Amino acid sequence: MRKILKIAATELCTLFYSPIAWLILIIFTVQAGMQYVKVIDIMLMQQFSRPLWYSIAKELLTGAWGIFPNMLGHLYLYIPLLTMGLMSREFSSGSIKLLYSSPVSSFQIIFGKYLSMMVYALILVAIVLVFVGFTILHVPHFDISLLLSGILGFYLVVCAYAAIGLFMSCLTSYQVVAAVATLAVLTFLNYVGNIGQGIPFVQDITYWLSIFGRSDQLIDGLICSEDVLYFLIVIALFVTLSVMKIQAGKTKRTKSVAAMRYGGVVVVAMLLGYITSRPGLMCYYDASSIKVNSLTAESQEIMKQLDGGMTITTYVNLLDDERNLIFPAMANSDKAKFKKYIRFKPEIEMKYVYYYADAGNEALNELYPNLDLKQKAWRVATLNGQNIERFLTPEEIDKQIDLSGEEYRFVRQIERASGEKAFLRIFEDGSRDPREAELSAAMKRLVMKSPKVYFLTGHGERDINKAGDKDYRSFTKDRSFRYALINNGFDVVSLSLAEIPVIPEEVSVLVIADVQSPLSEDELQKIDQYIGRGGNLVIAGEPGTSGVMNPITRPLGVRFEQGTLVQPTGSYADDLLICRFVEPGVNVMTAYRGLFRNNYVITMPGTAVMSYDTTAGFRVAPVLSTYDKGSWNELETVNFTDEKAVLNVRAGEVEQTYPTLLALTRQVGDREQRVVVLGDADCMSNAELLMNRRGVRAANFNLITGMFRWLSYEEFPLVLSAISPQDKVLELTKDSMTWVRVGLLWVLPGLFVLGYIGIWLKRRRR
Repeated sequence: MRKILKIAATELCTLFYSPIAWLILIIFTVQAGMQYVKVIDIMLMQQFSRPLWYSIAKELLTGAWGIFPNMLGHLYLYIPLLTMGLMSREFSSGSIKLLYSSPVSSFQIIFGKYLSMMVYALILVAIVLVFVGFTILHVPHFDISLLLSGILGFYLVVCAYAAIGLFMSCLTSYQVVAAVATLAVLTFLNYVGNIGQGIPFVQDITYWLSIFGRSDQLIDGLICSEDVLYFLIVIALFVTLSVMKIQAGKTKRTKSVAAMRYGGVVVVAMLLGYITSRPGLMCYYDASSIKVNSLTAESQEIMKQLDGGMTITTYVNLLDDERNLIFPAMANSDKAKFKKYIRFKPEIEMKYVYYYADAGNEALNELYPNLDLKQKAWRVATLNGQNIERFLTPEEIDKQIDLSGEEYRFVRQIERASGEKAFLRIFEDGSRDPREAELSAAMKRLVMKSPKVYFLTGHGERDINKAGDKDYRSFTKDRSFRYALINNGFDVVSLSLAEIPVIPEEVSVLVIADVQSPLSEDELQKIDQYIGRGGNLVIAGEPGTSGVMNPITRPLGVRFEQGTLVQPTGSYADDLLICRFVEPGVNVMTAYRGLFRNNYVITMPGTAVMSYDTTAGFRVAPVLSTYDKGSWNELETVNFTDEKAVLNVRAGEVEQTYPTLLALTRQVGDREQRVVVLGDADCMSNAELLMNRRGVRAANFNLITGMFRWLSYEEFPLVLSAISPQDKVLELTKDSMTWVRVGLLWVLPGLFVLGYIGIWLKRRRR
């Protein structure tokens, strides 16, 4: 060990006698300082307008502008300059012969020189710690564990680069060649993950070999055994190859024997890499204080219930607009999207099925109007470099699974070994991929009976299958809409009372929205029976429909009155209501507490007046209401486009608060019956959900999700709890940043400049 330490000390002295080591430290310090100051300045600007809402440690260290990700982007330029002379210098100067003849083993030579690089890497880490340490003094509750994980990732990357550079230096006596070769190997390792990704046998090997993004999880605070062992294996591989190369100068072997020895080391490294990358053998530790790298507690609880095997099968239609999301070459990167879930259930198996079928792709039909389906598929496959033989025909895919209900769009099916199944879709928004809420909702469907929401039809009600302005497709059955009920754990079905003898027991929620024609006595009796047995309901009326709605709501003690609620603002139509949440109702429908605290509102265009009593046995709580002033029940004006509503007290119009959403509850047996009655059906319509009015903080989407969460007894949609970060206060000012800039951008690099000058003067005196 003494010999190793002596070699390391000698190498460090040689390194710091040269200007390269000092120059790298100076450049590294300046770049890190500039990045640090940039992030802090952004935080101070944000904090000036409102309190910070994110973890300062995470933003400073791992965010898009974080120190670790940005500095790692420069390392591949620094390390080759440091390592190029480790052994090349010995070969070019002839001192390697002295090492061969000295009582020093090849291992001691190589490891001593590599140890010097490990020490130099610690100096780089120490520079980063100076910046972060300064921040720790000015940020209460700074996430230290996240910092330590990031340092580990940063240090392992530097050590891996150094090991590669050391081996390249063993191959040549020219230092420049060694530097270029190191850069070439690092480039290869960064891009090797893209090689052979369409070949099943090769894709896993090249994907594991890739060093690109390998430290991301460590820097983000997730310590995974696969990542740590990857770096250790790479380090051990190149250090071992370096030892073998030096040993080859002492012991003569045939080329075939030498090749077998080198190949054996590489094979062993690859085998270890394959073993350590198996999901069932991986270990994880989320070092972040807010556990941002882990599933939430709710999702983890769902995963615990999913015993047995599980398969996630992805069906990719070549003729679908979304076909480019996952071609065979992208399978490994796609699997990474489910890494959090595989962490808690390693037996998840990912499968991919490629096929072609008519998905109603109008752009494709216009591009190839004269080609049949098979010819279009062949043309698209050729243009995308795919083998058409890989794709199943429409007949073949229909034998495997019926995807007609999914319109042959991109979809995944999650299936347990016990047979339960659920679809998982992508969405037409900025994120596209399902987030944890949607993915966990699909998982939860596998362990419980999904709530079934039935929408009444047959009397002009809002249609869940149509995309018209007044219809309900968006929040119910739109597969491409993230917040649709079918994407959040519910089954959505249309129901005609005329076609059934009784409302099925499986109905979880019955929705009756804007009935236009009177129901028959038989249909009313079926609804009364449903209410009597404790069924949950949503009833939404409209102005002028009291005659058909009141027979439905009579068992609830709720009435729709004549007239239309108005709220003249001068900016919008008089019958557009801006409704507020009220505390008594929010205490019942607790999903709205956040909206209530943050003063969100609900827009209701055209709302009927509701009155109620408790004679039917229900407890009634207004959840939404108009404001105290400026609202009344307009009894005279009907055309709000061409006419202006005017308060007429003589006509019985009263300016006061009016409820617009009622929550009704009562105990029926061992469960609480829950009913929602709205004075407006348009607030949930396709048009209103897409409406954006300037200056109005409307939360109609949240109104719907909160409503159905309450009606499903908080089962769906999932509400995932997140740990709030503690390090959100930066105790710095813009004035103090002047001195920070001077210290970090001038004084600290200046110390390294002075260090080099001192060494240079000392050597010159000698």
